[in-house]
Amino acid sequence: MATVSWHSLPAMFFEQAERFREKPFLWAKQDGVYRPITWGETAERVKQLARGLQAMGLQKGDRLVLVSENRPEWLIADLAVMSAGAITVPAFTTNTVADHLHILTHSGAKAAIVSTRHIARRLLPAALEAPDLQLMIAIEDLDVAQRRFFSTVSWAELEERGRQENGAIDDLVAGLKRDEVSCFIYTSGTGGTPKGVMLTHGSIMANCEGAYDLLESFGLGEERFLSFLPLSHSYEHTAGQFLPIAIGAEIYYAESVEALASNMREVKPTIMTAVPRLYETMHQRILRDVRKLTGMRKWLFHKAVELGRKQYEQADSLTLWERLLNWLCEVSVRKQVRARFGGQLKAMVSGGAALNYEVGVFFLALGVRLLQGYGQTEASPVVSANPPARIKLKTVGPALKGVEVQIAEDGEILVRGECVMNGYWCDPEATARTIVDGWLHTGDIGFIDEDGYIQITDRKKDIIVLSGGDNVSPARVEGFLTLQSEIAQAMVHGDKRPNLVALIVPDADFLSGWAKDHGKPKDLNELADDPELHKTLSGVVDRVNRGLSNLEKVRRFIIAREPFTIDNGMLTSSLKIRRHKIKERYGPDLDALYERG
Repeated sequence: MATVSWHSLPAMFFEQAERFREKPFLWAKQDGVYRPITWGETAERVKQLARGLQAMGLQKGDRLVLVSENRPEWLIADLAVMSAGAITVPAFTTNTVADHLHILTHSGAKAAIVSTRHIARRLLPAALEAPDLQLMIAIEDLDVAQRRFFSTVSWAELEERGRQENGAIDDLVAGLKRDEVSCFIYTSGTGGTPKGVMLTHGSIMANCEGAYDLLESFGLGEERFLSFLPLSHSYEHTAGQFLPIAIGAEIYYAESVEALASNMREVKPTIMTAVPRLYETMHQRILRDVRKLTGMRKWLFHKAVELGRKQYEQADSLTLWERLLNWLCEVSVRKQVRARFGGQLKAMVSGGAALNYEVGVFFLALGVRLLQGYGQTEASPVVSANPPARIKLKTVGPALKGVEVQIAEDGEILVRGECVMNGYWCDPEATARTIVDGWLHTGDIGFIDEDGYIQITDRKKDIIVLSGGDNVSPARVEGFLTLQSEIAQAMVHGDKRPNLVALIVPDADFLSGWAKDHGKPKDLNELADDPELHKTLSGVVDRVNRGLSNLEKVRRFIIAREPFTIDNGMLTSSLKIRRHKIKERYGPDLDALYERG
């Protein structure tokens, strides 16, 4: 595969669609059964929608906001917008009205596509206030009140309009250039107001080429991707949509995160992309199931983890007896674990945040190949990833083909290559601060080891500087805390203070069991100040502290009154914690911990 021969993302898609015309491409559940749409049918629907959008007045360079769950129409809409010469602006379905209004207004969107009545409830109020919005397209029927709320056209009507038009979509696609902007992807807002990252056709295709170069070592063939991370996130947009197009793979759309386990068994994906939070959840669920085992089955599971870990950390170190045991673990334990993921996974790729080393080793030890990567929206988004042949879990691997990485004097990771964004929309000052002499300043701190692998130590802005001048990585400490089965989420605090304190969200299953055993209410808000619960969790924190340096130890903590969620603004849509939002709510309580003597 050589994406350099393609001048745009639609050109890449249409060429692949012609090549695989009658083969199944997009799979979605209908009446409880996965049903396919072929490459050829998808291409025809893209052209129809593109002509329909043209007929409704969408012109080259116009922006269209796309708000939908993952489904075939998402891909069709994205490619239709680009084929018409316009720019897609994906937005998370979990956005608030204020989030939607910011994106609609800031991008100057002329049109928007929304999928369902439920999702429209938060988009339509924002659409009424957006100054440039002229057209709303509904994939599914909106109710009467919503149709009155805003003038809309249905997806079916737009496709029909496209069938009746003779717009020269092929000519438009032929005229697209590699360095033209294809989409704006808004940052998740971990540090404040989201910024519109301008990605080009070439930046995304360069990412696909680098990913292909990484993955072809394990033999790419007829691949199946299971898409469940939001397509509005640059990670899934590139790795879960355009990479499958580039390699001619099939895409299955998961029904929901809750149905992910059953979908994996059903679909049998060969490649999956996910954020660390998913792997952490899977890790805890597997261990929870293991606790219910007894006798030889339980012993074999733990032996599989022990021997698998030893094999990873000390290559060729197993004794003859251990090799025999390892074979037994392979057929009786690891095969069953892989079956939970469908049984045909070649690799799971972790990105979007740091993967806890213990979680990574756990899966590798159980025979599930897990590749940690690194990137950010401004790099389309992948910068590096561990190659399948040599996985170093404490790193994020070497830079992808076509990507240059160097370390600045202050330790910041700098990136250069075609994958780097064109800049932030309508924000030349932020662009000038972020891209200097062609180098993207990532805001991440790290180093490059002797093998050329990148190791990230922290976010430049997130580093805690204690009052004694020592630097501490909050992400590292939080990772150890959330690895405990009793803790679901955590944030540590301590900038300009003598030591660290923490805010802890107990695991829901642990809390339910604990409350039942102690005759307490199960409501977290009521239990946050409970001294018995605090005492139990103190033992968990002490357990973590034993493995940390003195500077990293959590000296005191408080219990949150509710989990960090997207709805309460404490999590981004990509499941990263919003430190500034959490501090707005809990800052005074955390500061009070230092006044207790």
